[in-house]
Amino acid sequence: MQFGKIISIFIILALLTGFTCFEVYRKSDKYVLDVVRPDIIQVDLNGNKIVDNGETICIPQIETFTSDLAKNQDKLAKNLNLSNKDAIKLGYFSDDFAESLLSGKRIKLKYTGETNPNCKFADIIIDNESYRNKLLKSGLGFYKGKSLSKNEYKKQLAKAKKINLVILNHRSNKYHKLDCKYGLVARDAIVIPARQLTKDAKPCKFCHINKKTDTLKKTSVIAIPAYPLAISNGSLKMYLTDLTTKLKPDRKCSSLACREILTQINQAHESIDIALYGWDVIPEIHNAILNAKSRGVKIRIVYDTSANNYYPETKEIVKIADKSATEGKQILMHNKFIIFDEKKVITGSMNFSETDFSGFNSNCLFFINSVEIAHIYLEEFNQMINGKFHNAKASVTHKTVLLGNTKVTPFFSPKDRIITTNVIPLVENAKTYIYIPTFILTHDELASSLIRAKQRGVDVKIIIDATNTFASRSKVKLLRQAGIPVKVENYAGKVHSKSIIIDDRYIIAGSMNFTVSGETKNDENALIIDDERLARYYRGFFEYLWKKIPDKYLNQGVRAEGKYSIGSCTDGIDNNYDGKIDMEDKGCRNHN
Repeated sequence: MQFGKIISIFIILALLTGFTCFEVYRKSDKYVLDVVRPDIIQVDLNGNKIVDNGETICIPQIETFTSDLAKNQDKLAKNLNLSNKDAIKLGYFSDDFAESLLSGKRIKLKYTGETNPNCKFADIIIDNESYRNKLLKSGLGFYKGKSLSKNEYKKQLAKAKKINLVILNHRSNKYHKLDCKYGLVARDAIVIPARQLTKDAKPCKFCHINKKTDTLKKTSVIAIPAYPLAISNGSLKMYLTDLTTKLKPDRKCSSLACREILTQINQAHESIDIALYGWDVIPEIHNAILNAKSRGVKIRIVYDTSANNYYPETKEIVKIADKSATEGKQILMHNKFIIFDEKKVITGSMNFSETDFSGFNSNCLFFINSVEIAHIYLEEFNQMINGKFHNAKASVTHKTVLLGNTKVTPFFSPKDRIITTNVIPLVENAKTYIYIPTFILTHDELASSLIRAKQRGVDVKIIIDATNTFASRSKVKLLRQAGIPVKVENYAGKVHSKSIIIDDRYIIAGSMNFTVSGETKNDENALIIDDERLARYYRGFFEYLWKKIPDKYLNQGVRAEGKYSIGSCTDGIDNNYDGKIDMEDKGCRNHN
């Protein structure tokens, strides 16, 4: 008996020791925050998920090329008898190799003890192997100016010579050849594939000049044409905004979506009811509302005042209102819709803000000329304007309205449980494809439903905004592991749409993010639209965006504010919500 107790105690102690060792081992893992260059990595050493001083790691005894134009790599290029152009091309592949291997991963550090004012020296251990050794074996890492894997180096160089890269200056929107002296000294420039250039990008007149004719040559660049941003089906118009062609927001109301809103404000005779999450003063819109009020149009506004609201100018529109209401708790009033004269509705993912009105963010918006739809939205709005928000509201009329050949069904959170009750059944019944351009996706059951669709042969693809790639509940990693292609956008603006396109038939779109809060807490609205022509059109836009985003972002993320997020370092916007703008943000600074 005594012997049995001793054995039991021994087993318990062994288990405790094993658990303790496992915890020590697990906590020794560190999270990669950013790959500055293949030999400079920023690692979360203190666990606060932001880059602090002393968290930059330099890989010892190795040299690599990079497409970071701030780095002088002449000496290594000379040792290998490479042109600067080929060095940059190899650097593009080296950056991609490092980012694919390390970005967002957990690693271990093996310190050398050497430090300098800018970094600590350590090898990185990933998947139980030295990162330094992986670089050397790949042919992209060099020791004392020489390759230790000559065959792999030759393969990498041959591949690099074939790729068509250009230098894009964010500030001027000009593109340069890789050996152009003006491109090489540009303060805010990155190296990208030529196919990623927007249609309005301008060739540098010095490096693209045809010396025989003194004309600019564009023949070396095949840019993807811009996609048409509006379609009409009689009583319903659909508007899109394209983050790849608008690299800096403004207050000019130049987007087609903004012009439609302006037109409807100017045509209103009796009432304008606005449910808004955020408001920026856009002069034409603001003045149109003032003019509407002066001619006797009644203005009512429901708005958000939760703690995390980013729109201080909302108070300016509230001042104009004849009647306004807000709930004022942590739960969001996240709607973005306007009802005109109780006859017409504008709704979608677009906030009434500078970044959305201007087309800087990518959004999906609908104008619906229907008294029936307007009255459904009015029923929801009247509850909120009279002080009932969130779960205090009653369920509104559920009705599918036929507008020509288009079936439109509105839904409202939180009462309708939109994702569980309406979205997932459509996903479960999808036969051919499910394409999702979205700001965020964290909903467990929706993610599981998408994985099941993929497993039964449905083509599932997702484009997600850079800010939410590694959010605490993000499903990006889970979905990728299940074989679903998820691309992270790499532009300054947001993929702010909250949409799903299914089988050239259904569009699901509105203000509701694909999150539990969006479904069960916030005030939100969404439409399910059954229309083949509209669905084909939106599918085309998704495919256009998919082509514009490099394939490397199928495997990794990109900083929302950083040199690889096109336009984000010169747009005057805090793209990653860290309180720092453009060159104040570490992601935009040059690393020498």
